[in-house]
This record gives sequence, C-alpha cells and structure tokens, in this order.
Amino acid sequence: MTKASDLFVQALENEGVEYIFGIPGEENLDLLNSLKDSNIRLILTRHEQGAGFMAATYGRLTGKPGVCLSTLGPGATNLVTPAAYAQLGAMPMLMITGQKPIKKSKQGRFQILDVVDMMRPITKYTKQVVSANNIPSIIREAFRLASEERPGASHIELPEDVAAESGDEPLFDVPAVRRPAPDPKAIKEAIDMIEASKMPLILIGAGANRKRTGNALLKLIEKTGIYFFDTQMGKGVVDNRHDQHIGTAALSSNDYLHYAIDKADLIINVGHDVIEKPPFFMEHGGKKVIHINFFSAEVDQVYFPDLDVLGDIAASVWEIMEGITKQKHWDFSFFKKVDEEVESHISKYFQDDRYPMLPQRIVNEIRKLMPPDGIVTLDNGVYKIWFARNYKCYEPNTLLLDNALATMGAGLPSAMAAKLIHPDKKVIAVCGDGGFMMNSQELETAVREKLHVVIIILNDNAYGMIKWKQEGMGFDNYGLDYNNPDFVKYAESYGAIGHRISSDADFSETLTHCLNTDGVHLIDCPVDYSLNHAILNVKIKEKAKAL
Repeated sequence: MTKASDLFVQALENEGVEYIFGIPGEENLDLLNSLKDSNIRLILTRHEQGAGFMAATYGRLTGKPGVCLSTLGPGATNLVTPAAYAQLGAMPMLMITGQKPIKKSKQGRFQILDVVDMMRPITKYTKQVVSANNIPSIIREAFRLASEERPGASHIELPEDVAAESGDEPLFDVPAVRRPAPDPKAIKEAIDMIEASKMPLILIGAGANRKRTGNALLKLIEKTGIYFFDTQMGKGVVDNRHDQHIGTAALSSNDYLHYAIDKADLIINVGHDVIEKPPFFMEHGGKKVIHINFFSAEVDQVYFPDLDVLGDIAASVWEIMEGITKQKHWDFSFFKKVDEEVESHISKYFQDDRYPMLPQRIVNEIRKLMPPDGIVTLDNGVYKIWFARNYKCYEPNTLLLDNALATMGAGLPSAMAAKLIHPDKKVIAVCGDGGFMMNSQELETAVREKLHVVIIILNDNAYGMIKWKQEGMGFDNYGLDYNNPDFVKYAESYGAIGHRISSDADFSETLTHCLNTDGVHLIDCPVDYSLNHAILNVKIKEKAKAL
C-alpha cells in the first residue's frame, strides 16, 4: 500500500513533470511532504496567478502540461484567470487544488466552494479525487486531455483526507502519441485548388506554432513562391525576414495586409485557431479557403472553408508541397508591392530620437539586440500591436504574446518560465506599467530563483490601450490615468537591479548591459504613445487604401 499523496507525486513523476509552480496551503501539506523527496522542483510563487501563468507558459513552450498548485477557496479562485489563459491560448496545463476533508469534516462550510464545478467551463477536464486508488487513472486522463489537440487546462482537486489515505493501484504507462496522416484525396483536392487559383495566399495561425511545422511550410513557400502572413500567435513559424512574408495581422482591419487578403482568391489557412481575432471574413461567392488543421473548422457566418484537410499539420503541408507544381498563371505582383510598402512603413520611426521614446523605436532596438533564439514575452497593452506588426520573429515561439484571453499580468511570469526552460537563452519581458503592477510581486520569485531576466516597463502612467481606443471612438480622455511608484527603488527593494532611461540613446546601452549581466534587471522606460491614433487609426488606413 502507498500513501495517496506519495502515489500522486509518483504519478506526476511518471508523466515527466519537472516543476510545480504554486502556493501550498494547509490542505496541501500531505502532498507537499511527498513532494519534498521527489525529483520535481517546487517553484514557490507570491501569487497563484503568477504560478498559473508560469505553468501555462511551460506548456506553451514544451508541449507538455505545466503544473501549478494552490490551496482551496481563495487559492483556487486565483487560478481562474490562468485557467482561462491556458484554455483559450491552447496551452497544456494541470492545476492541482486542495480541499477540506470530504468524508468527515468539523469545519462546516468554511472556505468551501465547489471548485470542480467552477473550473468546468474553463477546462477540458476537472475531477475531485475521492479514493487513493483513483489517482493513477485521473492523473493520466488529465495529462492526456490537456496535451491532445486542441491543448488546454485540466484540474484535479485532492481533498485533505484522501491525500492521507493509502492505495495499491499501479501507475499507467504513458504511450507515445501518433497523430493521424491526412486523407490523400483531401491532399489532391487542396493541390488542385491551389494550382487553379490565380492569387493564393498562405495564412499561418497559432496551431502551426504549437507543433513546429516551420520546415514543411518553408519548403512549400520556397517551392511555389506563394506569399504568406501570420496571426499574432503564429509569428515565427517561418522566419519573418523571408522575402515572401507580408506581415502580421495585428489590427482588425484596414492594414496593408488586409488589402492583400482582399485581392487573394484563395487563402491556405494553416493552423487556424478561432480564438484569435479573424484576419479576414469569408463571404458567400467570395474567395475560397482551405482549412489545414488537426480538426475540422468551426463553421460560423464569417468562416466556412471550402475544404478541410485534417490530420497532422506538418504532414499535410509536406504532402501538398511534394505534390504541387508551380503555376505560370500565378500573379504575386500585388503581394510584392504590399510587402515593399509594409517594410517602408514599419521602419519609418525606427531611428526616431524623441524622448520619451516611441514604441516603434523601442521595438527596433530590442530586435537589434536580441539573438535569433532570444525570447520576448509581452504583457497586454497597446505596445502588443507595435510588437506584432514591427518585431520580426526569426524562430518559432520567440515572441510570446497572448491574443486569446489577452490578460494583463502575464508578461513577467511568462518570462520567468521561459528562462527556467531555456536558461541559455536571452529573455526579456516587455510590460506596460499597468500590467506589470498586477503581478509585480513575482520579482521576488525571480530574484530568489536567481533568474537572469530583463523586464522593460513602458511607462506612460495610464492604461494606454484603452486610452487609444477611447480616442479612436471620439470620447474625451477620462478615467485612465494614475501614478506609479519609483520603479528603480521598487526593483531594488526586492533585490533586483533597477535602471531608468533618461534619453533615447540611453536605452540601447542600458539594455545591452542588462542582457549581458547576470541578475534580475528592471528598466523603467518612459514611452510616447501620442502617435498611436494618427498612425494606427488614420494613416495606415489611408496609405493602405491607396494601394
């Protein structure tokens, strides 16, 4: 017989778990004691939300569920946002929460919520353990469902009295998973549609970034000469420096690439994820769409593809690449023109020397100083649009942004998880002042874990994204300004190293120093968002329309 909490930890080890991020409570103490002698590292965080974001990012970067831990009640409710973050963002994650004894308790309803029911709408799987002998099957199922397409969040509640029981059920083997190959007839039909079109265009979505399909896509693009663009969460699947890359769908409409989409007569949609804002709307009698994914398209009034190619995405793209023939009647001249305009537009303010700095200049300086495999994580704010449009990704998953739940507070924890997974890579978190303060306490965790991360705070003393929307809708400036602490002193109070940018020339020198000097570095960088409305709402629309 094995103690239930020991069996639980053994089952996690059997799944290959390396880290558990979280904050234990008294209901987790049996599990914590079992964890003490395991090969799994507990990363103690300062808030359950930080733990959940770290676990989700671990899943995003590895493809294996990241694991986080909380107590019952308020600890569990603090995991709701990370659960939604992982579920909407297709990041495999397992949450473990404690609970009061379920068989005999003298504490009435103190701290007790129906956590399993609370988690049901925002997870793929949620279950309470009612017997030690259920642990092996419950954990295996939680990992299986969290990992398989479409990935997401799972949840297990381990009550205090069950954790102290004993059981004798053996662990389950973890089988290798082989994804199905596409149907040959669907491949043939896709090839025929592409060859018959006049202006085909490839869209790379989040699903393609999850399964490393870049090699197959690159070969297809170079064999055919077909141009491509990506969604925000599809960036980097194919190197954005490629001559046939025309940009990223960062705005909802009226950007340069939207006019390219309008001209295309066929969209080859690779790894489309309905969670991301659609970069185009289908119309009856309009352009045709091929949907290449692990699962069939969710049909709605703006998305109803003409063909589903189902199965492993990389295999589907590879088979299309092998069977397709480049056509003389294909005309990519308009796409080439769009590409030239995009390059000219996004580089316009790269060397602008005003202070506070424009976001375009900041993006350019970060891109120049980061190596190809360096990882930039973003919190959520208006700067996300500038990074999505202007930051070229050279490799997959090197710009981690959230275009699904789009929550604030995830930028710093995501950077910390990325550094744990890739200790030899440069890692930068770019946060607005508002988003940073939502989980700024994780600075202490980063310092304690001796992580070499750089946090850049774009400081405008306001909720800048909403101010931009407010201006775009013609409303008065109201209700979105605030004051900030002295971020340099704040960083130093945690044992981090604080820096303040005092001129545009100072930024590059400071960032270079921080990237090459161990420690947790925080850079307070004043930002000028005054051109956001004029450029993003007015000028882009006018210039793109002129194409």
